[in-house]
Amino acid sequence: MSPLVERHPSTVSDWNDARRRARLRDTRLGHGWKTLRRTRMTLLRTVVLLLAGLVLFAQYWKYDVVPEQVRLARTVPAILPVAPPLDPKNWDTVVVDLVGLGGLDASDTAAALPALRTMGMVWAIRYDNRGIDTKVIADLIIRAAESSGLTNVVLVGHSMGGVIALEVAAHIHLDSDRRMVGVILDCTPMDLDAVRPESRGRGEEMLRWMGWLPGARESRLLRLIVETSARRDRFLDRGHGVPGIRFGVARDALAEVMREKIFSTEAASNGLIESQFTAIVAGGAYDDLRALAERAGRKPRPAIVFIRPRDPGRDRVVDVEYSHRVLIEQSGGVNGTLLVVLARNIGHANPRQRPDEYNRLIEQQILPFIQRYQQQVRELVVAAPPR
Repeated sequence: MSPLVERHPSTVSDWNDARRRARLRDTRLGHGWKTLRRTRMTLLRTVVLLLAGLVLFAQYWKYDVVPEQVRLARTVPAILPVAPPLDPKNWDTVVVDLVGLGGLDASDTAAALPALRTMGMVWAIRYDNRGIDTKVIADLIIRAAESSGLTNVVLVGHSMGGVIALEVAAHIHLDSDRRMVGVILDCTPMDLDAVRPESRGRGEEMLRWMGWLPGARESRLLRLIVETSARRDRFLDRGHGVPGIRFGVARDALAEVMREKIFSTEAASNGLIESQFTAIVAGGAYDDLRALAERAGRKPRPAIVFIRPRDPGRDRVVDVEYSHRVLIEQSGGVNGTLLVVLARNIGHANPRQRPDEYNRLIEQQILPFIQRYQQQVRELVVAAPPR
């Protein structure tokens, strides 16, 4: 070999892989530890992972949880006026609308139902976005009714809002001098068994998150995950064995969640949704129905109206036949106060999507039923001796 290309032995040995690995071992962290080396390395790695986790948790708490806590601390329940009564003789009655699971403000729903004005003045409830206290809502309605000179109250609850309406109605019926004329339940689940398994599973999953993840009641990141997951049927393609993702549809679903649930100030918080779902889990509707089935002093029993699709399969959230049976047991019968309205073209509590159908049902079936109770109330007031 020519001296010009001959390699020095040390140069060749520098490229030896065994020596490279030995050099790495001699310079890595903890190479000089002789006692309990593996244990010490395991502890060191654990500490590093914990520190990294703490850093991430601090960022999550600072930028995700705290701003939402500050915003929610400023929210309070409110009554929002929607419309005056159509008939001057109904100025003594107020109809109060309560929205369902995931909703915050019932104003748009109440505005889609102008037929409610045939019964009285129309108000909508805006929930406290931190959660629901039905006693607070009832007291709010009582005080507003007293200051407005309204003696009769009709509550309208859509889906889960019906569970809240029943509890509020029981407070008003038993603990105030205002008279409950009626409670209108729109596809309301009477208890958790009335919620179809898929919707029930989503609610229970959120409750589990709330139970163990700090800040879950305020976390927008958690809301993003849950809401996007709830829309997975849109973008998951399960037609060919292994599920695929339609990325364009997934992008649109994510944008919808960001727009309507994350950045919107009108979106219900995780804590409010938890409180709403817990009201169903608690199954208090039975006690409230029993309370409303009895007269309170000189006040008559309020009418109970249940709106449901004629075809129960059209409601994919609530087993309306189950709720129907419960209502017959608790409020029906020969001397009962129950009216069940079977609608042909509605789905699950969707008056904003089917306003014509709902308004027709109110005018043709619900109004005459409620008016009989309004007349009974007025006759009792006239006949009752002064205290």
